[in-house]
Amino acid sequence: PIWVMRQAGRYLPEYQEVRSRMSFNELCRTPEAACEVTLQPIRRFGFDAAIMFSDILTPLAPMGADFDFSQGGPKLQKPIRSEDEIDALHTYAPEEGTDFVAAAIKLMKEGLGDKTPLIGFAGSPFTLATYLIEGGGSKDFHHLKTMLYSRPELLDRLMAKLTDQTLDYLKMQVEAGVDAVQLFDTWGGILHPADYARVVLPCVKRIMDGLKGSVPRIYFLKGSAPYLDLVTTLDVEALGMDWTMDMAKSLPLMEGYAVQGNLDPQALFGSHDEIRRRALEICTAGKAAPGHVFNLGHGITPPTPIDAVETLVETVQGFRR
Repeated sequence: PIWVMRQAGRYLPEYQEVRSRMSFNELCRTPEAACEVTLQPIRRFGFDAAIMFSDILTPLAPMGADFDFSQGGPKLQKPIRSEDEIDALHTYAPEEGTDFVAAAIKLMKEGLGDKTPLIGFAGSPFTLATYLIEGGGSKDFHHLKTMLYSRPELLDRLMAKLTDQTLDYLKMQVEAGVDAVQLFDTWGGILHPADYARVVLPCVKRIMDGLKGSVPRIYFLKGSAPYLDLVTTLDVEALGMDWTMDMAKSLPLMEGYAVQGNLDPQALFGSHDEIRRRALEICTAGKAAPGHVFNLGHGITPPTPIDAVETLVETVQGFRR
């Protein structure tokens, strides 16, 4: 099967048409619009799974951290860096603070029917913490690492709060009807493995253990190659792989897990022959795994040509047949 991260998004002209009528935040918080853009790539390409349209920062607004998306990337007017600011973040019942997400999931499930499964998701506590502490994206994560190295107990307090909220948020998605969940850890790979093991891994484990027995669980850690001995201690059904990993060489280290990945999103700007060659190479290597979901190694980028995605989907689905 194939789906791609950020498949409901800016590379699609039909998404741009919906987006022209409302802000990004409005789109995330309007169930009918979020449902429409979730279904768009399924209609156009026939992906084998839909990914719920939302944003990893969506559950932070009801905590008291409302990000502004109008300037391009997400921006937080007052970053969270002190004890008082962390304490001021409040946890909440997701059915109240993010009820629009549950409403959107129900519409998505109706639109998809029984043929196509729906994947829910959340950002990992550490990835969310990076945005809260930095106030947006970052190149060096100076403020987060300063907290890690100077006041680790403060970071632990923030992580504990975010872990509780993320687990509740994903449980709400399961109750609303998603068929699987993925935890996105975009920035977990910026740490020394010992810091990852102490700060990040226990929080991921708590979330995944809290969802055990509900739906299949996928953990995606960008830059996970140096951490394979750590992530393979998690009780999850599937692990994501970014494009820096050689699937054939990595699979023996990931025994027992289904895997998801791992074409470089930029490969879709290559020739169609090159897209086919690389996709088939990954498909062939993936046969050695207990299960392989074809995906990109990270999110699809806005200028990606539509015909490149068509070639990718045809190649993978043709291989499967």
